[in-house]
Amino acid sequence: MRYLSITLLLSILIISPTAAEESSVPIIVGDHLQLFLNDGLIDRAREVRRVLHSPRPAEIAIERDRPWEDSTMYDPVVIKDGDRFRMWYRANFNKPPFYTAYAESADGIRWTKPSLGLVEFQGSKDNNIIWAGDHSQPGGQPTVWCVFKDDNPSARADEKYKATGLAAGRGLQGLVSPDGIHWKLLQSEKIVPAIGPFDTHSISMWDSVRRKYVVYTREFVNGVRHIRRTESDDFRKFPVPTLIKFLDDPPRPLEHLYKNAATPYYRRPDLMLMFPKRYLPDRTPDPKWPAPGVSDIVFMFSYDGLRFDRQFREAFLRPGHDPLNWHDRAIEVGPGLWPTGAGEMSLYYMEHYRSNSVRVRRGVLRTDGFVSVQAGATGGEIVTKRLTFTGNRLLMNYATSAAGTVRVEIQDADGQPISGFTLADCPEIYGDQIDHPITWAGQSDLSRLAGKSIRVKITLSDADLYSFRFSEQQ
Repeated sequence: MRYLSITLLLSILIISPTAAEESSVPIIVGDHLQLFLNDGLIDRAREVRRVLHSPRPAEIAIERDRPWEDSTMYDPVVIKDGDRFRMWYRANFNKPPFYTAYAESADGIRWTKPSLGLVEFQGSKDNNIIWAGDHSQPGGQPTVWCVFKDDNPSARADEKYKATGLAAGRGLQGLVSPDGIHWKLLQSEKIVPAIGPFDTHSISMWDSVRRKYVVYTREFVNGVRHIRRTESDDFRKFPVPTLIKFLDDPPRPLEHLYKNAATPYYRRPDLMLMFPKRYLPDRTPDPKWPAPGVSDIVFMFSYDGLRFDRQFREAFLRPGHDPLNWHDRAIEVGPGLWPTGAGEMSLYYMEHYRSNSVRVRRGVLRTDGFVSVQAGATGGEIVTKRLTFTGNRLLMNYATSAAGTVRVEIQDADGQPISGFTLADCPEIYGDQIDHPITWAGQSDLSRLAGKSIRVKITLSDADLYSFRFSEQQ
């Protein structure tokens, strides 16, 4: 069944010219994708609002249908690896041994669980299990994995895939693989020391922008679940994690953030996204359910991996009408957000936790479709702060109604329209495009303005603007 997307509306953003006094130093945007996750690029706005969009629940990717899987099947990790999508997930957690299992897909939509012949289960190796562990016993093998492909140019070929897993006695151990299927312990020592809690899905990665190995894991602050972070040049040894920061002003009450699902955005790798599970332990819709609480998913982001913006307090993904998602830890987004078709991208989330129908579902978003600047039928506009760019054309991601429209004007640093690039020179833009080249009087060439301090004015009516970027047309 298809669900209506949930759109969360923020209050109208209006910044007066006097309140938007800015530095004379322009923002260097180069050719980087510009999103509207916050208002950092906007100088002035009239009759628009920023809107947080939710993923559309799509088809089930995998479900519990093997005897080694139980109702606690959880913690999916998805990687687009060349021409295929790959998923690692926790197959069970009710009793040891705890299995890590594997699935794959050609398109990110239809998934299979291949028989790998690696781990014996009830006398047979005809299964998709890649690892058996038990962190509850001294000397036991690590469990609750997060897998990543190591794009560090210095990574050894036999360690091209890496994982972190919950170690016996807490802390994290490292695992390595040449192919993502055949794994071994990196070393017997923990790579992240056993200080504080690690009973969660600890997310690890190679941060290609900051050129560090990074782990996001759990902490408690005054009894409330929180997120901490550690980084290292060497995957074999990390310092003790420290708390991430929130860009809240004034500070807001802490909420239980149960998982973090940290994911670099593939279209702008310096942007770190998080889709944490927000857990409310004092709400229990079904008193017969054996565990208290209820959960949804929230959205936050960071441009440095350390300080995260939680300005969107509303849910990114609600439990929905399904009663099996209205209990303690029922839904969880896993790390991994990838293009799966023209103009769309997908993330993957577990639902129906602790039930026999536990499964991983695909959630679909428009490309760059986290947040839009939206205007109603009466129209609105935004004007950017001073900026400089590289390239020779402007590409825009927008959607209008049949009657809606978008127009774009390039202004000088003082806000005066530049001849040849005025609103009057820009034809009515309408439709639904991801990378639409903007033209003025039939021309798109902006090369004479590259490197100069400019502003971009965008008018909208019955339209959403998701992103823009400057690029070089060959």
